[in-house]
Amino acid sequence: MHDKLQQFVQLLSENIKSNTFLKLVISNKRNKASDLKTVTVKYVTINAGERLSFVYRYPTKDVTKNYELAEGLDLISKFLIEAFFQADLFTSTDVCHLLINKKNVANLKVKKSVSKAEIPTSHDKQKNRIISAENNIYLRELGVLNGDFAVRPSMNHKFRQINKYVEIIDGVVKSVDFGNSLNIVDMGSGRGYLTFALYDYFVNKLGLNPKIIGIELRKQLVDTCNSIAKKSLFNGLSFIAQRIEDADITNTDMLIALHACDTATDDAIYNGIKCGAKVIICAPCCHKQIRKQMAPNNILNQITKHGILLERQAEMVTDAIRARILEAYGYKTKVFQFIETEHTPKNVLIVAVKAKYMDAPDEEILKSIQELKSIFGIEYHYLEKLFVK
Repeated sequence: MHDKLQQFVQLLSENIKSNTFLKLVISNKRNKASDLKTVTVKYVTINAGERLSFVYRYPTKDVTKNYELAEGLDLISKFLIEAFFQADLFTSTDVCHLLINKKNVANLKVKKSVSKAEIPTSHDKQKNRIISAENNIYLRELGVLNGDFAVRPSMNHKFRQINKYVEIIDGVVKSVDFGNSLNIVDMGSGRGYLTFALYDYFVNKLGLNPKIIGIELRKQLVDTCNSIAKKSLFNGLSFIAQRIEDADITNTDMLIALHACDTATDDAIYNGIKCGAKVIICAPCCHKQIRKQMAPNNILNQITKHGILLERQAEMVTDAIRARILEAYGYKTKVFQFIETEHTPKNVLIVAVKAKYMDAPDEEILKSIQELKSIFGIEYHYLEKLFVK
């Protein structure tokens, strides 16, 4: 193992020196009982100098620590010897995968990056983007920009993702009459990248005066985001620490839930439908609830007997039912790919715009959902049960 590990760390070191390093993800923990899920490493420049920034991801919080380069490289080696089986190195030209089995036999694979999107370029700031980097305080505070308001090479993908997201919102809101009010809730707002960009867009691009609330369970992130909103003079933007299912979102015009895990997406959709939101936008993440049930008693079992195919089929069926339930309650729904990036594998977006108000759901659509579930041997979809609780 040690030869392959040493070769992998050497590749990482060389890419850091040549300014082609984008991101390192350490995953697949050896001890399944450990609270530490993954470790993400990026290159940063701070007042103290060049550092490797480690983000330790736990179930309810993220912890960030910066290390000098040599110390950081040693720590990466230690993690892969003692705590994790896998490391994925993303550079501007290659993707390097280090896989270690339980016998500590390592396998190193290097392939050319299929996406040119991650290549750092100074031309980014010259492109006509909805969200600009120029004097952008919140993007600087969130680490997307450096102190000179230039996009950090390792954050090019995030800057592009933010703009793609706002482009989608721009295309949606132009067809919706929000009247005199615009109340927006972002459920599971996380670090707030997209929440801040949304507020920036509505205020500085459309000249509106929205009230936007980011709901996030991790209080540390909430406190950080509220501080950045204050620095940015975003008076109509605030963040609260709360569970999605407990949020009071009365009078919400637009509800957003990006990468809310598993059934948290359904809680968000349910809340959006119940409050009569004119727009509901979700990027689902994880599909465990349906996957555990899927057991088709027909030819489809030839697909679901394979783990990876079962997982992908569960994703499609879960999101298809979500879209149909939205349609049953009067929403015109689209499902499409959000953004092409190897850093965001969960990139399907469900966009629902209220087309008509209904006293009861469309029975024909509900019947079609039952037929779909029957084909795949599914007893229930979590979102359905929320309407009968």
